[in-house]
Amino acid sequence: MKTAASEGAMAGPGVHLRRSILELAPLELDCMNALWSVGEGTVRQIQQLMAATRPRAYTTIMTILDRLAQKGIVSREKTGRAYLYRPQLTAEQARAHAVARIVDGFFEGSARALAAQLQRAFDAAAIQAAPDASRDDRLV
Repeated sequence: MKTAASEGAMAGPGVHLRRSILELAPLELDCMNALWSVGEGTVRQIQQLMAATRPRAYTTIMTILDRLAQKGIVSREKTGRAYLYRPQLTAEQARAHAVARIVDGFFEGSARALAAQLQRAFDAAAIQAAPDASRDDRLV
């Protein structure tokens, strides 16, 4: 079963995702996460938001935001000497689109199969985190 995500989903009013949100490079996704956190921002503002976890040069962030604008994922508007960037889809829309692509691509359109996979991963992580009940921790 194919969903709108696999056919090219509409992200918001008049915004058509030309590429999957899953195709974003890690730095592009970091820029989007920074932009989602503030709603809109200049290159300098996004660079400062990212500085603690992923410091990059101003020109690097500018290039990434320009690429995101070319992909139609953000819009930009000239304000004075700088551009103001705005996401063209919400973080929730991006997540929904990404999950739909994963369901289509890896689970043959079955959200139940994805849920079962997530439950198995959760169970495995819980087992790893739990203390080993068979181990005798008493001092001899």
